[in-house]
Amino acid sequence: MALIALVALYPVIYGVWVSLHQYSLITAGLSRWASPAGLGNYKEALTSSEFWDATRVTVIFTVASVFLETIIGLGMAMAMKEAFKGQGVLRTVVLVPWAVLTVVTAIMWKTIFDPNLGFVNTLLGGSTVWLGQEPQALIVMILADTWKTAPFMALLLLAGLQVIPSDIYEAAKVDGATAWQRFVRITLPLLTPALLVALIFRTMDALRAFDLPKVLTNGANGTTTLSLLAQRTFQENRLYGPGSAIAILTFILVMIVAFLYIRLVGGNLRGMTEE
Repeated sequence: MALIALVALYPVIYGVWVSLHQYSLITAGLSRWASPAGLGNYKEALTSSEFWDATRVTVIFTVASVFLETIIGLGMAMAMKEAFKGQGVLRTVVLVPWAVLTVVTAIMWKTIFDPNLGFVNTLLGGSTVWLGQEPQALIVMILADTWKTAPFMALLLLAGLQVIPSDIYEAAKVDGATAWQRFVRITLPLLTPALLVALIFRTMDALRAFDLPKVLTNGANGTTTLSLLAQRTFQENRLYGPGSAIAILTFILVMIVAFLYIRLVGGNLRGMTEE
């Protein structure tokens, strides 16, 4: 409990304390209570169009990337589950994108879509400046995140697939169930707990996206996420109170989503146990 309080609880409490104050840009350490009632920074953030634009971008990025990663990851997991020659090599190769640092991933995808250095425009026969306009820049960011983290989803879902007894599939085949029926009536229901756990991890991670948009576009052309906005406000603009308030609001958003997921997972697992 002491370790948790030191590495987790104290930073959160300190972040909340900073978010309730306004700090001088001239005199170090000089601060005052952010009126009214210490919630002035939160009021400023919630009434700012920049905050809501970042929230919109964050939600779109999270929903699109997690959806694509789930579909692709599930397909990859089902392919890796099958027994065939070279299965171990396939599993190793699939995990390579996940092992690549996010900063390296951003630089690589930035180069791929570069009008002069990249090959995308050559393949498509166009001259689009992908990272220089909306919504193309956000699309590239979603594709880059999907490429990197779909293997992570595949790894979690593969673990869930491997605990499903093969006897169930054999019995379904004997009863004449098609491959689609076995997938819908057996695989998906029994994979739901693992799927929801994977969604928790990826959704929380996507809502806190910072390094990918920072390196890829630096938040330009509709790619500023909440974490990037908080960093820019706090560090670059030295507005410590408002920056901390945005960070705390992002934290609250992540915790609400995590709570809803946990309730959903818990309800699902209780329902499966009762059945």
